[in-house]
Amino acid sequence: MATTNTPDPSPSPRSASPRALSFDRAAAQYGAARPGYPDALLDAVEELAGRPLRGARALDVGAGTGISTRRLRDRGAAVVAVEPGPGMAAELRRTLPDVPLVRGDGNRLPFAEASADLITYAQSWHWTDSARAAPEAMRVLRPGGALALWWNVADPDVGWIAEQGERLLSFFAAELPELAGPGPGPGAAGGPAAANTGAHGSPVSARDLPAELAFVHRRVPWTRSVPLDTHLANLGSHSAFLVLGDEPAGRFLSEEREHLARRFPDGVVEETYVVELSVTIR
Repeated sequence: MATTNTPDPSPSPRSASPRALSFDRAAAQYGAARPGYPDALLDAVEELAGRPLRGARALDVGAGTGISTRRLRDRGAAVVAVEPGPGMAAELRRTLPDVPLVRGDGNRLPFAEASADLITYAQSWHWTDSARAAPEAMRVLRPGGALALWWNVADPDVGWIAEQGERLLSFFAAELPELAGPGPGPGAAGGPAAANTGAHGSPVSARDLPAELAFVHRRVPWTRSVPLDTHLANLGSHSAFLVLGDEPAGRFLSEEREHLARRFPDGVVEETYVVELSVTIR
């Protein structure tokens, strides 16, 4: 896939926000503990994009440690990972050495016009400036190509997840009171409910989807069963915890371990998700 410049493997792009780059300090934890995506999600992407993933020229933007990149590659896409953070990029390179990796972000994609069949953002669109990222995606997509955005959202209809959400809300309202006010810009959280969104996800209406693009939405439910330690590591890998520092984050996670040990005495947590998918065609 053609690029407009030679990617630089060392410096971080200037447009990446400090909170977005907070993941670098926990890249291995992120890669090991974060949930993946079910086959049904990839089926839905193919359906809404109107073409199979096999053979598609794909860009996975904000690829992180490569969780979605791997799924796209295994489905047969010719995928290039695009990641701004040096720590996350290094972890992706370690686990997916055969996948091309470009240091960059969605606000200025280093690729030629009409060079991609598919551009994906897994858990990462909210870190962009959508006023810049949307036209960039349309520039790089070929006519008929698809932009697909998706997020794993913990299912609030499940009792223990709703209870955990309330604990997260109370904790972050006290520790990060700035989240209770209006967000300062792209990717920023705002309002009382925002304190929960870093670890449980947020509704599609809060994601700053460009109104000028005709997105079609799909919800894909799924579950995974993981050891309690993995569940807590997953929580702790979210940016709201990473920017707090070790002491307050460790305090919350220690208390959460006690709550969940009572709920899951066998030490296995069943996490219930809904992947919220939004796709638009150029």
